[in-house]
Amino acid sequence: MGRIIKTLVLLVILGFVGLTGYAYLGDLTPEQGEVKKPVVLNAD
Repeated sequence: MGRIIKTLVLLVILGFVGLTGYAYLGDLTPEQGEVKKPVVLNAD
């Protein structure tokens, strides 16, 4: 039973390290572009 718990803890730690590495090294930059929307002022 102890071996299973140790394996699960190891997998959780490796998953956390992998997720952290992907967050820092992965390409997570948003696409940039110009957005134009018409605005109606004082539409009474």
